[in-house]
Amino acid sequence: MSEPTTAETSDLQVRRLLVHLGAAMVATGQPVSDIEDEVVEVAARLGFPDAQIAAGPTGVILTLGSGEPSTYEAVQGSLRLDQAAEVRTIRYQLLVGSSTIEEAISALLALGARPPRYPTWVANLGWIGIATGIALILQPGRANVAFAAVGGAIVVGLFRLGQRFRLVGTLLPTLAAFVLGCLVFAGADVGLVEGPLRTLLPPLAVLLPGALIVTAMSELATGDMVAGASRLVFGAVQLLLFTLGIVAAAQLFQVPPTELTNVRVDELGWWAAPVGLVLITFGIGLLESPPLALLPWIALNLVLAFSAQSLGQHLSGPVLGSLAGALAASMGAYAVEGLRPRLPRLVVFLPSFWLLVPGSLGLLSTTQLAVNGAASGGTLTGVLGVVSAIALGLLIGSAVAQSVGGAVRRARRRPLLAR
Repeated sequence: MSEPTTAETSDLQVRRLLVHLGAAMVATGQPVSDIEDEVVEVAARLGFPDAQIAAGPTGVILTLGSGEPSTYEAVQGSLRLDQAAEVRTIRYQLLVGSSTIEEAISALLALGARPPRYPTWVANLGWIGIATGIALILQPGRANVAFAAVGGAIVVGLFRLGQRFRLVGTLLPTLAAFVLGCLVFAGADVGLVEGPLRTLLPPLAVLLPGALIVTAMSELATGDMVAGASRLVFGAVQLLLFTLGIVAAAQLFQVPPTELTNVRVDELGWWAAPVGLVLITFGIGLLESPPLALLPWIALNLVLAFSAQSLGQHLSGPVLGSLAGALAASMGAYAVEGLRPRLPRLVVFLPSFWLLVPGSLGLLSTTQLAVNGAASGGTLTGVLGVVSAIALGLLIGSAVAQSVGGAVRRARRRPLLAR
């Protein structure tokens, strides 16, 4: 049996690098169309302009040319924001030629074993901070915010338990929703909590598949039917599992359907939202371990998304607000990457999904549909409008930012060509 030639070894290493890079990018939560374009760009930089890639939510297939051998890599779970930032750094280094193929492969293989920046108990505080911050924006009542903090501690406890026991991890959406539902409905029975259904959302927000659903809608809009449909079905099933837990708790406490409505409590005034944004930012820093240099940019993008969403809601309602918020978040993240190419756009952008709350609205609609189908048609239609508006905002923001970026690059090249 003959030994592989140097060229064959090189091709094998490049395929191995690109397929690992693609799988890592899928694990960060990017839409597959963006992943395919960006991996092909790296392949062209390495001397393989005819590379082809098929990315999906669970794996990546890559070949360096039509009829050439292909390589498959499965996607193993999701990555934290610090790991996602490292993926973007590796890709940037490959594009500028500051990293070798072997160094990039080693860095990608080491990602899974990379420990969080902070110990588990500190990350748990970050989860509680995010839940409290979201409550200050979604349901700013004293008792509601206090419940969000306690509920966040309960949910993160169940999440950590699910990491050790597979059964708990599988049942986590239903179990977490049921436990929180029992607590909030018990509080509502004795008059401690108003608006119980909306009060449930902040502690569950980190688990809700809002980003997944919007990514699915954007993939369907760009023609990635397999990835978009599979993500959408998975996200819908996750929402149904959460709904099952809430409905079971409502049945246990015999909560009338009239109590399961979208009631917003607003006791704390104008300062609640800014404090909520600060808590969300610091919570993300503790839970997801992004590089500290990214936190100001994450905070800036959160403020842009929240301001645009609030203005749109004030002018026309939730659909325009969602469109404006997604547009601002998308273009803000592109602007950050344009100003600082080494800062990963995706990491700056992803936390905005917790403010755009498509997962929270989806849980509201599915719960109302389960307990009172006749009265929930308008809510369900509104949620579909909001999710579609967010997806449209992301697509428009991406298209505008890429067009502006291309024009800027061409303008920079003209003086060089004229010399």
